[in-house]
Amino acid sequence: MHNPQLNADGELQHLLTLEGLPAEIIGRILDTAVPFVSIAERDVKKVPLLRGKAVFNLFFENSTRTRTTFEIAAKRLSADVINLNIGVSSTAKGETLLDTIDNLVAMNADMFIVRHGQSGAPHLIAQHLSATNRSHIHVVNAGDGRHGHPTQGLLDLFTIRHYKRHFRELTVAIVGDVLHSRVARSLIHGLTTLGTPEVRVIGPQTLLPTAVAALGVHVFHDMRQGLAGCDVVVMLRLQSERMKGSLLPSAGEFFKHYGLTVEKLKLAKPDAIVMHPGPMNRGVEIDSAVADGTHSVILPQVTFGIAVRMAVMSILAGN
Repeated sequence: MHNPQLNADGELQHLLTLEGLPAEIIGRILDTAVPFVSIAERDVKKVPLLRGKAVFNLFFENSTRTRTTFEIAAKRLSADVINLNIGVSSTAKGETLLDTIDNLVAMNADMFIVRHGQSGAPHLIAQHLSATNRSHIHVVNAGDGRHGHPTQGLLDLFTIRHYKRHFRELTVAIVGDVLHSRVARSLIHGLTTLGTPEVRVIGPQTLLPTAVAALGVHVFHDMRQGLAGCDVVVMLRLQSERMKGSLLPSAGEFFKHYGLTVEKLKLAKPDAIVMHPGPMNRGVEIDSAVADGTHSVILPQVTFGIAVRMAVMSILAGN
């Protein structure tokens, strides 16, 4: 079965999902990101790997943090970055997604960073480029619908590997609104591909996908049981804007049962790290004492995110 993300030589052509991405390619992205972390500490934070390339940020959905980190990453690689707030322009005028892409290709785009509310939109763009013999243009999925957010998954994997060295003996808990979380899906695929022996999801029945256990995770509805002995705790944002009807009694009720407090964190291992893809709802998913505490690696995640996105773009452009 041909993987649409790989070219004929088995090299990375697009980054659309972590599902089905070979472990060696994930490993290569993480390894490539390591030297990029230290670029941030230099006076001149640029390398010429994408000089002369045009990277288009196509955000059909708002996301300040992801868009900004992609923009910083592309500029550090010396690319020309064009930010398009498409939600308010062409599609509002009735232009189709692929019409928009064709017009941008005519402006000599080399790479599209795509955030879209519909699952599968980046895949559709990649297929269209392939069908129209424009396979020199690369597509990076910056989050599509509920489906996936591969660069966030990769930066989470990078963060875990940075603090824990390897995945072979880890117990990782992903807590909260897994149902609406493309971050959770990407991270689960990445963790299982890299051989993490125990991946847990913790949350109320209403916020877990029906067949979540089929992804190879252990399901817990009781947070205390689920946190016991964990090396890594990943808290997810409660995505109230995506919730239809009464999936939750109240934010306060959610915090009581599933919010991460100093006291609940004591059930995890003493050297456990706490992660959050952001933006955080303090006092809903996570207590400020934990978010700002010694176990938290939430701000380093953001820094690593720039390095990981640089790695993805440089690998794609290097083919």
